[in-house]
Amino acid sequence: MKKPELLSPAGNLTKLKIAIAYGADAVYASTGAFSLRQRSAKEFDKTSFEEGVCFTHKMGKKIYATVNGFPTNVQIDTLSRHLEYLQDLRVDGILVATLGVARLAKKFAPDIPLHISTQANVLNWLDAQVWSELGATRIVAAREMTLKDAVLIKEHLPNLEIEIFVHGSMCFAYSGRCLISAVQSGRFSNRGSCANDCRFKYEIYAKNSEGNALFRLQECEGEGTYIMNAKDLKLASHAEKILQTGAIDSFKIEGRTKSEYYVACATNAYRRAIDDAASGKFEPEIYESELATLKNRGFSDGYLIKRPYERDDTQNLNTSIEEGTHQVCAISNDGEFISVKDKIALGEIYEIFAPHGAQIKPCQNEFGEIFENGGKKFIKFSRLIAKNNREFSEIHSGNLNEIKLPVNLPKFSFLRKEIK
Repeated sequence: MKKPELLSPAGNLTKLKIAIAYGADAVYASTGAFSLRQRSAKEFDKTSFEEGVCFTHKMGKKIYATVNGFPTNVQIDTLSRHLEYLQDLRVDGILVATLGVARLAKKFAPDIPLHISTQANVLNWLDAQVWSELGATRIVAAREMTLKDAVLIKEHLPNLEIEIFVHGSMCFAYSGRCLISAVQSGRFSNRGSCANDCRFKYEIYAKNSEGNALFRLQECEGEGTYIMNAKDLKLASHAEKILQTGAIDSFKIEGRTKSEYYVACATNAYRRAIDDAASGKFEPEIYESELATLKNRGFSDGYLIKRPYERDDTQNLNTSIEEGTHQVCAISNDGEFISVKDKIALGEIYEIFAPHGAQIKPCQNEFGEIFENGGKKFIKFSRLIAKNNREFSEIHSGNLNEIKLPVNLPKFSFLRKEIK
């Protein structure tokens, strides 16, 4: 069974390294003003982006540069120079959304594979064929495309790679083609600065045009308030079925602006789902349990398996965010010390969440204890000693002191605690 590539978001250099540590085959990232995630693009400058490209290639992985915004006339000259820059960097793919940018990419970065963004709304083999004839090597399918349609595209165009989103935020608009943010706040979704207006709470009013009367429409409590708020996509339980078609070349995780833990957890879960499906040891409940630890908007399996008109459970009408089953308490960037994200206290037990395949041996010393329970590793601190030798009985987020671990853990390990 062919394994698809696992493609993870790299919102900054640290998240890029976390994604690779937790099993990504490739990452996508951007710098400059031409991505659909300008907030994450601002977290990369040229120095850190170039370091990210070098690190990714050193690890034997791939990095794709996103240039999938919708540029205005004034941006075209700058965009051309940006594409030349990506050619010089030798990124492994350039992601675009429009015909004009695709042609620019073939002119100024002719040696870099061309990938077509989900923003291009490819749903059928005819559109895919046109992009292929224009030089594209991969399409990122519209989120509304079905698995059957993906199979048909692959039958017509066996050499064209198909990438699908398997996890992350879903958009109220058709594959992200949204104008609401621009209308309400002047932030243009299709140029990378979406304000996420679909996540806001709205009140509904009725206006009498003759008498100019305005009435607030009362609703049942908890219903119909977040009227545009889509649940998050989660296809982990369908990974085996998707692999069996042989049509999908890349599993893409959305989320360049999300947390370091999100990148680690989602990458880890889908890495295991892909590997287990390929080896005949598929266990959906394991991946579901891990993904449930993440903050989310509720989960849906989207439209790949079922068509939109067959669904009635893709919206969260109650809230724009829900807590996951676990709270992230700390992260260790170097494996020796932790930075606190919530609270660490003496005598409390925390689960260790580490890169897939990491070997962590039980130990006990003056700083604390690491032990195993139910196949998972846990840690309990006896002393909280900072780098400057200051000692704490507990330490909270916002305190920048890094705390020494009882023993070195793999880089980018997390400490988490189940929310009771």
